[in-house]
Amino acid sequence: MIVARRKPLSEIEAMLQDLSRVLIVGCGTCVAVCQAGGEKEVEILARQLRMRARLVGRQQRFDEITLPRQCDPEFLEPLTSLAGSYQGIVSLACGAGVQLLAEQFSAIPVFPGLDTLFLGVSESPGIWSQRCRACGQCILHLTGGICPKTRCAKGLLNGPCGGTHFGKCEVDRETPCAWTLIYERLTKLERMDLLERILPPDDWNVVSQPARHALPRQFEEKLARS
Repeated sequence: MIVARRKPLSEIEAMLQDLSRVLIVGCGTCVAVCQAGGEKEVEILARQLRMRARLVGRQQRFDEITLPRQCDPEFLEPLTSLAGSYQGIVSLACGAGVQLLAEQFSAIPVFPGLDTLFLGVSESPGIWSQRCRACGQCILHLTGGICPKTRCAKGLLNGPCGGTHFGKCEVDRETPCAWTLIYERLTKLERMDLLERILPPDDWNVVSQPARHALPRQFEEKLARS
C-alpha cells in the first residue's frame, strides 16, 4: 500500500491563508488505512483549520468530502458539480491523487495535504515499513522475496557489504541486514545456488520518467464489449 503522513497544520494553513472557500478531499483507500487521509482525517483537518481561522480573524469556509479513490477519473465525478464553488482544493491523497485532481480541475489550485512516503506493508498496528521502490525491474525471485534495493541501506544488488555486523546493518544497528535476511531465506528454501549469480546493475534505459503502462489492445477491446 502507499504510505503517507499529513503535512504540519502550519504548512497547510500557509497554503490556504488567502482563500476564503476551500474544499478538503479525502481518499478512502491507502491513505485511509495509514490514518492520513480518510474521512476521519478530513474531519479533523477541517476542524483544525476552522479553529485557526477564527483565532486569527480570517473569514474562511472549509467543506469536506471523501472519495473512494482519487487516482481514477471515474471516482472524481462527485466533484464535478462542486469544484467550481471553491477557490482551492486540499487533497488528502498520495501524490498521484493530487496530480490527477489538479489535472481534472485545472482551473482551481489543488494543494497537497500529505507527504507521500513509500510503498510498504504493515508491521503491526500503527507501524508501516517500506518494501518496494516500484523500480520496474523486480528481482524478488532471485532474492527469496526480499528486496535488496529497498531493504539494504546501500541498495546493493550483490551483498552483503563489509559493514554488516552480527546480522545488523552498519548504517543502523537496529535494522537487520537485508543480505543476511536473503541468505537465511534462501537457506530455508534450499536455493542457495541463487547467490552464485552476479546481478547486473539496473538498466535505467528501460525505466522511463514519467512511466506509463497500458493494457494490451485486445484486452481493452474485450473490456469495451463487456
